[in-house]
Amino acid sequence: MTEEGLLNGCLHNDPIAQKELYQKYNAKMLSVCYRFAHNREDAEDMLQEGFIKVFSQIHTFRSQGAFEGWVRRIMVHTCINHLKRNRKFNESVDLIHASGLQTREDAVPSIVQAKQVVECIRMLPIGYRTVLNLYALEGYSHKEIATVLDIEESTSRSQYTRARQMLEEILVKKKILEKQQDKVSLFAAFGR
Repeated sequence: MTEEGLLNGCLHNDPIAQKELYQKYNAKMLSVCYRFAHNREDAEDMLQEGFIKVFSQIHTFRSQGAFEGWVRRIMVHTCINHLKRNRKFNESVDLIHASGLQTREDAVPSIVQAKQVVECIRMLPIGYRTVLNLYALEGYSHKEIATVLDIEESTSRSQYTRARQMLEEILVKKKILEKQQDKVSLFAAFGR
């Protein structure tokens, strides 16, 4: 079935079209949810909740941009709402995590397994991880992040800086990143 056919079927609550749409996007969207979630079960809950929203709001899609991008945005907002609702974003982050870290854009070998980096990102405290995901991976501005998470823009910036620093330390400890060699920005790979 074409994407247009899937959309039309979903608009008419056709279970076959809904199943095909789910199968087409579930793996990609689960990976989006997994970056925000505390564990796989939370990611699966976020995914299911996100798809319920996709199906119930599909009539609002105006074909102004890619449908996949529209679905992704719903998933990201679902993840954020899930974190807020469960107060996981508001968990305090010890400043001890950020102590002794130097701000710098350090080297990442040109071939780093994306899965390894995602696993290292998942080791960050939830607040850091959320801001990092939104800014570096989803392309939100700090102003947008502040609005979505109901925090100050400066808080978004500092959480992002601390997340970068902590991620760098994790990557070094796991020997994915070598200190002071082959100066290539980790975040250049994300386009940020």
